Amino acid sequence: MSVKIRLKRIGAKKSPFYRVVVADSRYPRDGRFIEELGYYNPMVTPVDIKIDPEKAKKWIANGAQPTETVKSLLKKAGITE
Repeated sequence: MSVKIRLKRIGAKKSPFYRVVVADSRYPRDGRFIEELGYYNPMVTPVDIKIDPEKAKKWIANGAQPTETVKSLLKKAGITE
């Protein structure tokens, strides 16, 4: 089972809002997930990023692979280098 940290879109049409979730890579983008780590709102200025650092570090230490977008969000939030 390959576990990924990725975005799940929940916003309305033309107003995206994303949750940062841990999910099995075989599940669909907006499908089942294991745990929610936080959220990302690109529609406000400045963008709103809220991610639980303890949960994110725990999942990365356990082998979960963040996607490219989530990797950049974790850097902006100051969780990873």
